[in-house]
Amino acid sequence: MQNDLSLSAITAGFMAVVIGFASAMAIVFQAASAAGATAQVMASWVWALGIGMGVGSFALSWVYKRPLIIAWSTPGAALLAVSLGGYSLAQATGTFVMVGVMLLATGLSGLSDTLTRRIPPALGGAMLAGILLQFGLKTFSAMATAPWMVGAMVVCYIVLKGWRPRLAIVGVLVLGVCWTLVDGRLSDAEWVWGLTTPVWITPEFSLQAWLGIALPLYIVTMTAQNLPGVTVLKTTGYADQPVSPLITTTGGLTTLLAPFGGFTFNLAAITAAICTSEEAHPDPAKRYVAGLSAGVFNVLAGLGGVTVVSLFAALPVEMIAALAGLALLPVIGHALHTALQTPDSRDAALITFLITASGVNFADIAAPFWGIVTGIIVQLWMEKQRRYVS
Repeated sequence: MQNDLSLSAITAGFMAVVIGFASAMAIVFQAASAAGATAQVMASWVWALGIGMGVGSFALSWVYKRPLIIAWSTPGAALLAVSLGGYSLAQATGTFVMVGVMLLATGLSGLSDTLTRRIPPALGGAMLAGILLQFGLKTFSAMATAPWMVGAMVVCYIVLKGWRPRLAIVGVLVLGVCWTLVDGRLSDAEWVWGLTTPVWITPEFSLQAWLGIALPLYIVTMTAQNLPGVTVLKTTGYADQPVSPLITTTGGLTTLLAPFGGFTFNLAAITAAICTSEEAHPDPAKRYVAGLSAGVFNVLAGLGGVTVVSLFAALPVEMIAALAGLALLPVIGHALHTALQTPDSRDAALITFLITASGVNFADIAAPFWGIVTGIIVQLWMEKQRRYVS
């Protein structure tokens, strides 16, 4: 490994961690708040996520000698933020364990590719877009109370997105923090410095939680996270990478760390692209150092979870809303494109999208479940009618 070390690979791993935390940590905190988590429990979530991503990335990159990056599910966190309102923290933890067991079973059975193909991409995209819609809307509704700050963040995002896309969210975060420092809304006296103490939450299980949260979370993780993650590997020179062991690893990590707040782990896509690119190292065989680097920095971020929580708690709610919404804009756009690009699936996808976005709740089961189930029924009916007519 000493011969393979390079500053570019170490830097790529560091940037992957910075971008991952900067772009999605606000969404994780919203999910934790929806579950009724205290500041100490939120810090435990950061600890679990950092440790899980760090250990997973380091171990897989070391074993396979290629940059294999494990991340938390950002769309999954968004789903939790809009779905956990009616559940206790123990019930929420139970859903995390359920998802981990399902991911573990998927990986061990070798059915990863088969199961993801069973879910029509258009309906998966529609459900994801419906989940994330509220985050995009909150970006602009935050302008009502903080027009100059949020407006500046939006302009910063647009400028950097066209100039240096990878730096867009990092730039928005830096601008927002600087803005709040200048106007006196953020003081470093509010920050807490120290190591995180993980908090165990005993999980509770229910059928409603499995149907309303765990199953949609599993579907979102497999379709919106693991599939793009596999695509990144295939398009950057690692097409021969076995997928099932990776899914097994994410399932095992989720199951083990769920009681501490590790809600879902999956293959990274955007941050993985940083570590698998030529910018990490010209030689694909030496890019695994970027994965090792990402693992180390993720563990360090997890250990300092209490500091991360105190920082985000000190930030204005408008800034957090704008940061989360802007970070999810590319995901929303891609999900809508996937949902509507196929004419034969468009009606079913629109119904899935609208039901999911409505937040409707029947029998204590959250809207994403009803959206995907209704969409599948409509899709099957439409296909049957087309065959009958033809």
